[in-house]
Amino acid sequence: MSVIAAFMVPHPPLIVPNVGRGGEAQIKKTTDAYERVAKEIADLKPDTIVISSPHSEMYYDYFHISPGEGAKGSFARFRAPEVKFDEKYDFELVEEICELSRKEKLPAGTKGELDKDLDHGTMVPLYFIRKYYLDGRIVRIGLSGLPYEMHYKLGKLVQRAADNLGRKIVYVASGDLSHKLQEYGPYGFAKEGPEYDARIMDVCSRGAFKELFEFDEGFCDRAAECGHRSFVIMAGALDGMEVTATQYSHEDVTGVGYGICSFYPRQ
Repeated sequence: MSVIAAFMVPHPPLIVPNVGRGGEAQIKKTTDAYERVAKEIADLKPDTIVISSPHSEMYYDYFHISPGEGAKGSFARFRAPEVKFDEKYDFELVEEICELSRKEKLPAGTKGELDKDLDHGTMVPLYFIRKYYLDGRIVRIGLSGLPYEMHYKLGKLVQRAADNLGRKIVYVASGDLSHKLQEYGPYGFAKEGPEYDARIMDVCSRGAFKELFEFDEGFCDRAAECGHRSFVIMAGALDGMEVTATQYSHEDVTGVGYGICSFYPRQ
């Protein structure tokens, strides 16, 4: 079994104390759940951590997978340049995913990189993970405007590529939930916001991944969700497995939904 666990996590820069400067206290439940995730990943000791991020390179009709041997990043744009990352990519696994994508005629690859630096959708999970686990290379995958089915297929190819190379991987699906939960939130309030959060947390807490395809894209747009496609890729990486799903937390105090769940394949 190559995929040994998967996690659904948010990426608010606020949660990093150097960025939040005290503001992170308002999402303590999310912080506590993130600490739990990071410790579990450290206990699992994966060879590779695959992260899909809505803030990596994103194209309408193509999945971008970060190329090269690694990348650096920091929270400088969030007034915390001292929080830095220097990550190594599992370029062999990237090549295998790309090769399988070519064979399956899935539009995915390493072309089109515009910004080599790590994005905050990748760095927030790594901020917690690297507190407890310094080993393991990463693979960074961007989302696309393609249908959910193609995101799921990409996840399946991640699983197959890891199987082919004998990699023990953890999948981290980075993505916030609705951005329209409160009038004071970044996009104001829409009734679809709380509806989306309630539905996605129900679906993920049950590991009912087929129901991810029942979310109408118009509904998701009105809810201003961020991570749905990231969660779909994760579901594809768990294709064919029965999983034990556990909800760790859900918070709505900033007008944006933050949800954390774990998914462990059953032996």
